[in-house]
Amino acid sequence: MVTGASRGIGRAIASALRADGARVVGTQTGAGGDSDDCDEWIAADFSDVDQIERCAAAIARIEPDILVNNAGINRIAPFIDVSTSDFLLIHRVNVLAPFRLCQAAVPAMRRRQWGRIVNVSSIWGKISKAQRASYSASKFAIDGLTVAIAAEHSADGILANCVAPGFIDTEMTRNILSSADLDALTAAVPARRLGTPDEIAELVRWLASPENGFVTGQSIAADGGFTRV
Repeated sequence: MVTGASRGIGRAIASALRADGARVVGTQTGAGGDSDDCDEWIAADFSDVDQIERCAAAIARIEPDILVNNAGINRIAPFIDVSTSDFLLIHRVNVLAPFRLCQAAVPAMRRRQWGRIVNVSSIWGKISKAQRASYSASKFAIDGLTVAIAAEHSADGILANCVAPGFIDTEMTRNILSSADLDALTAAVPARRLGTPDEIAELVRWLASPENGFVTGQSIAADGGFTRV
């Protein structure tokens, strides 16, 4: 199960897992998913609590071996201008939805004594900057949730980790940022380039695979060195 699988990083993750032989169920906000990316689609708008619960119920029925919580949103605003409604919206999508989907997935994983949970966080869940209060709070929260799952269920064969992408060359990135902005970002990254969705997907693929037998409770930045150098 891969949430937010219709574009960008989520689409690349779904493709990588399918290439490994997985049958992938993807979620997207609306209808009309591309069947070439996932074997099955579930329409789920995680800003709506009822739709979160319906997706959780679907996961309980499907009993996936792997759960990748990738769907997320961001709204930038000065700290004193952040509205309660926007703060709660971001936390519904970025924290409550993964929380409920993990709760739905764990029982079957525990019964099988095998499961992999990968929550897609962000570099803004490791560091922060101006106008990221809501988003950073949500991404630090998903890291804490992941560690708590690992603490409780790693002995059940369920390994839970976060992947924290840095600046990734997606369609959304290029739509939001100007050429000058992209040049500035590239200059700020020690690797002197943006990452690719496929690079994030490969890290997720490994964490979710039987090749990973001992990495759990971690938040791994894939950011070209941005948060460390």
